[in-house]
Amino acid sequence: MKVAKFGGSSVANAEQLRKVGNIIKADPQRRFIVVSAPGKRFKSDRKITDMLIELGEVHCNNGQTDEYVYPIMQRFNEIVEELNISGEILESISQSIQSILHSKNSDPEKMDALKSIGEDSSAKILSAYLNHIGISAKYVNPQDAGILVSNEPGNAKILPESYEKIYNLRDSEEVLVIPGFFGYTKNGKLITFSRGGSDITGSIVAAGVKAGLYENFTDVDSVFSVNPAFVKDPQKITTLTYKEMRELSYAGFSVFHDEALIPAYKDEIPVCIKNTNNPEAPGTYIVSEKKPSEKCVVGIASDTGFCSIYISKYLMNREIGFGRKLFHILEDEGISFEHAPSGIDDMSIILRESGLPIAKEKKILQRIQADLHPDLISIHRNLAMIMIVGEGLVRTIGLAQKATTAIASANVNIEMINQGSSEVSMMFGIKAEDLDKAVKSLYHVFFE
Repeated sequence: MKVAKFGGSSVANAEQLRKVGNIIKADPQRRFIVVSAPGKRFKSDRKITDMLIELGEVHCNNGQTDEYVYPIMQRFNEIVEELNISGEILESISQSIQSILHSKNSDPEKMDALKSIGEDSSAKILSAYLNHIGISAKYVNPQDAGILVSNEPGNAKILPESYEKIYNLRDSEEVLVIPGFFGYTKNGKLITFSRGGSDITGSIVAAGVKAGLYENFTDVDSVFSVNPAFVKDPQKITTLTYKEMRELSYAGFSVFHDEALIPAYKDEIPVCIKNTNNPEAPGTYIVSEKKPSEKCVVGIASDTGFCSIYISKYLMNREIGFGRKLFHILEDEGISFEHAPSGIDDMSIILRESGLPIAKEKKILQRIQADLHPDLISIHRNLAMIMIVGEGLVRTIGLAQKATTAIASANVNIEMINQGSSEVSMMFGIKAEDLDKAVKSLYHVFFE
């Protein structure tokens, strides 16, 4: 049996939902369906979740909400009318919104409840539509499905006892439609996962029911070896390991939320990324292990928005507790780091620029200077990271030379190299303005 998750673009309007219905009808093994909130119908459109967040912010600031509720209901009304299903669903959605707005819950609780409306409504609409076209289907609230989570608004974590409860869903003979993105605490409080969390729900359900396959339907035929924004018609990846996908999703590949695969990974459930608009395409399979003969480098991921704190101090390696003191300063200031390549007398801390605002920069430098007394300290902004990903990469002779030569031939200077900390990736830091030509040169060397 299969779990199929449909993303925002797959449920954006009635036309897309009809495609979803056909996909479910085409394979009786697709027994468990997880849905996102309606996404964008066109480039300049807005996602329902963004509209709900805006509604929540206005409400929390005591603003008038009617003008923000109206376009949300209009979107759902359009979908329901075009699918020719009962208008009672619209009344249910409207009542849910008003109930949240007029509740006595705290603002964070209201915000989580409002954010969940998109997925919850998608599930109710799809369930009604499936029954309308002759498929016996049932909407299942995450609480009834057994999705128990920690009490961390906006950042829920699944509780281990959930999986035994979710397994009971196998007893149903109907197609079960479950909203993604949220669960409930043991006390019955609705809590959402982090943004993009519908992928997490899909993976949780797949692990819970012990599915043979978890299908994740989106709007691309497969995962590509490089971002198509850099290279026209890049090679498609047919098979990835979980580790490779994790590295790629972290470093700019937006197909998957980077936490999403953990439940499926732990139970070794294969995942297939497929296209709602072209369901016959084979897609990309994500598996526990690949055949050793398959190509080592599977993808080149990249992302901008990084900065580095560079610290140099003679005999740093002999100073006990230097790293601990440095990381304590970052922790104390609420700053998380991404990478920390180091040498004998030098250390670079790679951060997301968003995590080190200019306003906080001076204080950080002063604290490092006062506590660690470095010989040199500097901050470099506007960096990009390029990650070459592949199982067995660090054991492949000459691969690092091949990569550095490709970057050099593009006339790009390497600011930082991080090799060896991961078995499946090699990372290079460069100036953000050089990203395009560096990625193209690497793709040419490894894939063309």
